[in-house]
Amino acid sequence: MCSLFGLIDFDKRLTAKQKNRILNTLARECEVRGTDATGIAYNFAGRMQIYKRPLPAHKMHLHIPSYVNVVMGHTRMTTQGTEKRNQNNHPFAGKTDGKTFALAHNGVLWNDKTLKLTENLPQTSVETDSYVAVQLIEKQNAIDFDSLQAMAEKVEGSFVFTVLDSEDSIWFIVGDNPLCLFYYEGFLLYASTEKILCNAASKLHLSAPVSVQQPEEGEILKIDRNGQVTTGSFIPRITYPHWWRYRPYYGSFLLDEAEQKSIYGDLFDAAKSMGISEDEIQALLDYGCDPDEIEGLLYDPALLHEMTGELLYAY
Repeated sequence: MCSLFGLIDFDKRLTAKQKNRILNTLARECEVRGTDATGIAYNFAGRMQIYKRPLPAHKMHLHIPSYVNVVMGHTRMTTQGTEKRNQNNHPFAGKTDGKTFALAHNGVLWNDKTLKLTENLPQTSVETDSYVAVQLIEKQNAIDFDSLQAMAEKVEGSFVFTVLDSEDSIWFIVGDNPLCLFYYEGFLLYASTEKILCNAASKLHLSAPVSVQQPEEGEILKIDRNGQVTTGSFIPRITYPHWWRYRPYYGSFLLDEAEQKSIYGDLFDAAKSMGISEDEIQALLDYGCDPDEIEGLLYDPALLHEMTGELLYAY
């Protein structure tokens, strides 16, 4: 479970002091989803700047120069790759067509090692599963709807990716994890959940946003430095964990899928926020695990994935 956050001051109406206060407040509210590391990325003087440390947001003093109007951020809860090695923390830097981009990810990918082999990706010292998305984009040597669609359709797992390009556009690639955007007059803020944004807005004494957007799975948004929004899409990958449950073996269960979601909705929501798919939780429920047992497994994703992998293989 991690959190994405950031701002686009497309009318350039915020002062440097206001922007820095917004960023620090947002980052601290995002600590509910991760305190292992914090980082931001922005363009300044023609170069991509990435500042990240293995520290919770409240121990960081985020500061951007006066003329920076677009910032992408991340708070991390470690799942793969120790946060003590700063190269494992978000955002990550990549290059396409000689230009640097930054990528941050909320979620968990579980086919990163397979992709490194099948896509012949170069060896790297970065241990984080998220980094495979950087490599897939670099392989296509472009930041556009086609390259991001291709990346999103190859990775398996739960995700929302944000990509900041060299032209100060932020791209949002939305999988099955949450994302929310608050639009104000002249600027926008985003974070992984609406609650984070509401809490931050309250502390910042902001009025109600002009509009709220929560993109759906399969959407790609590009928001440029002027606030112009363009959209694309991708088809979420249909993987083995997604279709096993529809085999005839499962037709005899007393509760159908809708009824199970109604009863175990809180469990599904908690799992999703921690980067664990509904299919894996459903596998454990169908196997007979108690919800309390499953809740305990949420805090050991490696063991949970191992158990559900065995169940999926068995059926």
